[in-house]
Amino acid sequence: MDMQPLSPSELTALPARDRILLTAHRLFYREGIRATGIDRVIKEAGVTKVTFYRHFPGKDALILAFLHLRHQRWMQWFTTTLARNCARETGLAAALANTLQEWFADENFRGCAFINSSLEYAHALPEVLTLSAEHKQAMAQEVARYLPAERQQMPHAQSIALLIDGAIVQAQIAGDARQVSGLLQEMLEVLLVGWQNSETNPCH
Repeated sequence: MDMQPLSPSELTALPARDRILLTAHRLFYREGIRATGIDRVIKEAGVTKVTFYRHFPGKDALILAFLHLRHQRWMQWFTTTLARNCARETGLAAALANTLQEWFADENFRGCAFINSSLEYAHALPEVLTLSAEHKQAMAQEVARYLPAERQQMPHAQSIALLIDGAIVQAQIAGDARQVSGLLQEMLEVLLVGWQNSETNPCH
């Protein structure tokens, strides 16, 4: 998937700010915000402390930049992959389940960066919750594009988003991508059948 970390040679070729941010993205997501100190980011990005603080006043600014980047990259991946799966699947439930299974099965999968960051750091940096809520709303809006245009379109999309978040957490805990995505598909099919006629295909 397109959220794969860059190789050391690819990272070295980038401007200093990009190296810092992409290094923080990799470490914050893989190991956690609190477990990753600024000194480690500086060392692995190959910059000096002076260079780091020229671009980021402190760790809080770097965390918010990380979440902005994560949002952009994840939404781009989600939008593209869901559209591809909707074009070849028979319904939205299968398309969503297959989209998420691709992510769950990735060796770099560590759950949702926004759920993780909210649990780990929101009390110290409330802006984390704001960005997380915006991210989840954007995900629900993307799902809504595949639902019938009606009064309940967004409430239905938010219900689906709630199931997606539960599947993300379960995949992170259980580590069985296929089983979790299969259960997600079953639950989505139950919801979708209850919302619309069985002959309607939400992907079209």
